[in-house]
Amino acid sequence: MKKSWRAEKLDRLGSSIFAEVSGWKREAMAAGLDVIDLSIGSPDQPPAPEVRQALADAALRADAYAYPGTKGSRGYLGKVAEWMAYRFGVDLNPETELLSLMGTQDGLGHLALALCDPGDIAIIPNPGYPVYAAGLAVAGVEPYLMPLREERGYLPDFDAIPEEVWRKAKFMLLNYPSNPLSAVADLPFYEQAVAAAKRHDVLIVHDLAYSEMAFDGFRPPSILQVEGARDIAVEFHSMSKSFNLAGGRIGFVAGNAEAVAAMAELKGNIDFGVFLPVQEAAVAALERDMSGTVEPVGGLYERRRDLFLGALAAEGWAVPEPKATMFIWAKLPPMRWHMAEPWTSRRISREMLARYGVAMIPGDAFGSEGEGYVRIALVEEEEKLLDAAKRIGRFIRGE
Repeated sequence: MKKSWRAEKLDRLGSSIFAEVSGWKREAMAAGLDVIDLSIGSPDQPPAPEVRQALADAALRADAYAYPGTKGSRGYLGKVAEWMAYRFGVDLNPETELLSLMGTQDGLGHLALALCDPGDIAIIPNPGYPVYAAGLAVAGVEPYLMPLREERGYLPDFDAIPEEVWRKAKFMLLNYPSNPLSAVADLPFYEQAVAAAKRHDVLIVHDLAYSEMAFDGFRPPSILQVEGARDIAVEFHSMSKSFNLAGGRIGFVAGNAEAVAAMAELKGNIDFGVFLPVQEAAVAALERDMSGTVEPVGGLYERRRDLFLGALAAEGWAVPEPKATMFIWAKLPPMRWHMAEPWTSRRISREMLARYGVAMIPGDAFGSEGEGYVRIALVEEEEKLLDAAKRIGRFIRGE
């Protein structure tokens, strides 16, 4: 029998919803539709001019092309530590409590490989970003799916997690502001989370990729602001959304020194770190942010949120306003026409794109608790968002 050159554990990953929706988009364009892509959460704006200039200047230096080192440059990690103190009032040791990453997806994808052994349990949100479960599947770690529901503001009930799960779990993953839910959490919530984790000796992993994308005056806190959190928590940050450096692939993990060291040890065996000019661009972005002279990126998405949700409401689809992120997490629209089979998240997403060229992500792609919802990304200019709302209205009415 011919050997398979594909690992069986890849079956546990499932199909990538983003690849699937990309196929739907190609079909729609082949059919002549002008597609408005509100599916992928990739910023449509470039980095600030001074950030691009820092990247360009560094890329022209002859000494920029050596291996950069897995941990991150002193300049980058030092600036990250300065920014964490400026933004959250958290003092970190760049030598032991920070590690550069090729974006948070890189770190979260490798997390379980560094912290767990096959057969361990990790507690992850449902719905949750797909890489959370994918990282566990590759590492042979069993997920405990922690349900996040609208009636609780999409916050977990720590008391509902079985004692046996707490006993076996290595880490619990939290994500606020949340992708896909756009839910937010305050400091008292993190205090409860840290207390629960300490009772059970479980590491908290907090994904704070959307820290600068909040609205209505809300400023998302860091879990590391909680007293004693560094004993039990690490936090992931991204330059992709906050500073429009998505293609640059740069972020960092901060917090518990033992967990940071474990990730550094793993990554020291599999990659050589982030391209130095990209690190210098990130330094420029952090310096610009700390100047206090520029509007945070959240302002752009707050205006888009208000415009788009107002237009959707006029078309008959009322959706609650999120407090953060670039996403709208919405219950399925009130359809005024029927198909032979029931409307599901996937069916509505598929038909919306096939008939009217508006791409969004079905909620069930983020877990079983996501059925009945769709995720819409505010990653187009205002004119296109208004056009998308009109097309969605026509779809709802069955025109």
